[in-house]
Amino acid sequence: MNREFLINIIFLLFVNLLIKPFYIFGIERVIQNRVIEGDYGLYFNLFSFALIFQIINDLGIQFYNNRNIAQHGHLLAKYFPGMLLLKALLGLVYFIVLVIVAQLWGYEIEIYKLLLPIGLNQLLTSLILFLRSNVSGLALYRTDSFISVLDRLLLIGICGSLLITMPVFKIEWFVYAQTVSLTITALVAFFSFRSRLGKIRFRWRPALLLLILKKSYPYALAVFLMATYTRLDGVMIERLLPNGRIEADIYASAYRLLEAASMLGFLFAGLLLPMFARILKERQAIEPLLRFSLQIIWAGAVTIAVTLFFFQEQIMVALYDNGDAYSGQILGILIISFIAISCTYIYGPLLTANGSLRQMNYIFITGVVLNITLNLILIPKYGALGAAIVTSITQFFVAIAEAWLAHRILHLKLDFRVTTRLLIFLILSIFIGFITLQYPDIDWFMRFIASVFLCILLAFVLRLIHLRSAFELLQSKRPE
Repeated sequence: MNREFLINIIFLLFVNLLIKPFYIFGIERVIQNRVIEGDYGLYFNLFSFALIFQIINDLGIQFYNNRNIAQHGHLLAKYFPGMLLLKALLGLVYFIVLVIVAQLWGYEIEIYKLLLPIGLNQLLTSLILFLRSNVSGLALYRTDSFISVLDRLLLIGICGSLLITMPVFKIEWFVYAQTVSLTITALVAFFSFRSRLGKIRFRWRPALLLLILKKSYPYALAVFLMATYTRLDGVMIERLLPNGRIEADIYASAYRLLEAASMLGFLFAGLLLPMFARILKERQAIEPLLRFSLQIIWAGAVTIAVTLFFFQEQIMVALYDNGDAYSGQILGILIISFIAISCTYIYGPLLTANGSLRQMNYIFITGVVLNITLNLILIPKYGALGAAIVTSITQFFVAIAEAWLAHRILHLKLDFRVTTRLLIFLILSIFIGFITLQYPDIDWFMRFIASVFLCILLAFVLRLIHLRSAFELLQSKRPE
């Protein structure tokens, strides 16, 4: 096995699974507990609003550039200056669109002192992703892994110091700390490959840049649509309810656990995309990898979803000062959607590798319409809980539609033995969660751990997890 590749994979998993969860629960969670109630809800609302239009900053350039530099690294110095100019132009357009839509959406003028810095942070985030596409394209994988968590490391240091030394904490400080950390990260990313650029000469080549945008716009549209149906709920909660900031605050606290759970699935999708692409290119059978990935991600997703669902209230009370049964209900509904999200981390990369972005975009457009329609109906009636219900409905619709599309386009047959094992695992995991809930005299955390352990044990018994297969998966991923 390629030793260098294995080291890179282990390092990538280590830095992401160690630093990012610590940041989410050790910094973000504490900040939400420390700021005035509703302030974090306003931040979550504005962050979601700004994120929806983030694709304007990129328009698929990152995707195109990563693939192009990986294949033609010697062209970096030629294309980098022009693409950087294009990024600057897109950033300007992004800010204009953000302000215009914010005006149309009815945001008060005082909100702009928070919205504009958040927009600047989105610009910096997009710039970092573009710079990282050059780093990974040059095969500097360990450097890219370090840069991927550098802003979180800096935020841990900056916000951690403020949380320790200051008696109060303002949400503006959190936004400004992000600006500082993202700026430093962008500079580190740039100088990590600066020596390969030579003398930078900015040349505006409209024809070339238009060609790049033409090739990358289907991917850009897919990202925009996904951001819309996954982030619009946070915006609509704040706008549709009289106590919208408080409800958005509660929703954000539960949504944080869904994001934390999704991190590993996102990394898994990153591994699968090039593997699916290679298998499809070589016209090999896709079923073995699809079957293996479905089994292992289903085992993890169901274990997390079931255990968090049954201990929803206890978890929210333990994590947040304002945690209660209501916030627990929101977590319970949201975490169910994690099962569907995990399935999209498999079928999404498969369809992308097959070049089926146009068909996927039809699914995403339908998902956006479904999400907006149901949110307009359920949020006024049920508040943040209604948004959680809509999120689960939307995610399951997208997951089922992607699975159906992949099986139809690629002529994949349904493996009834695997499907049966997946359903048995789901049913028995629910039974385990229900049983562990029946012993209130035992500390809830001990019962939670027991539930997780029994579900994992069950996954091994049903042969959903194979350690040797996981090793072979890494081995098959190594570069030729």
